Amino acid sequence: MFVTRTKNAAQMSRRTAVWAVAILAGLLAASPLSASDPWLTNYEQAMSVAQQTGRPVLTVFTGSDWCPHCKTLENNVLHTEAFSVWAEENVVLLMLDLPQAGISQAVRSERSQVCIKYGVRTFPSVLLIGTEGQRLAGQSGYTGQSAATWIGQMAVHLPALKVAPADTDTVCETLDEAVASARGRKRPILLVVSRAGDTAARSQSASLMNDPEFEAFAHDNFVVATVGPSAQSGSQTERSMENLLGGAELPTDAVELIVTDDGQTPLFSQSGSQPSIRIINGLKRFLAARQLARQAETARR
Repeated sequence: MFVTRTKNAAQMSRRTAVWAVAILAGLLAASPLSASDPWLTNYEQAMSVAQQTGRPVLTVFTGSDWCPHCKTLENNVLHTEAFSVWAEENVVLLMLDLPQAGISQAVRSERSQVCIKYGVRTFPSVLLIGTEGQRLAGQSGYTGQSAATWIGQMAVHLPALKVAPADTDTVCETLDEAVASARGRKRPILLVVSRAGDTAARSQSASLMNDPEFEAFAHDNFVVATVGPSAQSGSQTERSMENLLGGAELPTDAVELIVTDDGQTPLFSQSGSQPSIRIINGLKRFLAARQLARQAETARR
């Protein structure tokens, strides 16, 4: 009898393990996107990021464990590289999933309130929501459009980013001026650094600053300053420039681009002697990574 009971217990244990694995697999399958994807799942957090960045919130309402068209939209559009590149540069991403199981009642109620707020009744639905919470555009259902077509239909509704005051087109001439100008604007500082008296470097710096595409991009996203690597010996500015250059001496004929928030800590750097398009692409990657990091930080709070 003892042996029989032991066998029965073992069988029940195995069955319990199988059921647990099945349930876990179901919950994982119900997750609309992998954890590494840059989607927020809380409306208030997404709106906070939108107000910080000036970008609208692209909100996807989905039912991950019961809505087949939702999965098709994800596979055909939301998981594509084209969508990822477009989204990184233009919107804050918010996924509001209302599955049949797998979320708490509190979360279900919170997400349902957002549906009610914007009149969402069809899944999938996609809304473009402005920084003040206003509905900019909406799309109900999914009819099989390609990623490019779908993105194009949504992109025409993007509002122009809020521009800073006109004096942001001014190029600062000192580090202190750039720090003061950037204070309170919620944008990083882009330093174009070259040696004073270095004719070749100064010429390269001027050529870059006069490039129309670089000029427009830089002033749209940064407080810009052209500075030299040295200042009055022993001054705070000299120490700050040493920190920004990593303690290394700027080579002859070199132009260095450094991004900083506080004028002391370098966040990103690259050579300014490259073609302007490569410089712009490098800065775009920095800005995209910065936005993703901020989204992740907001999601952890």
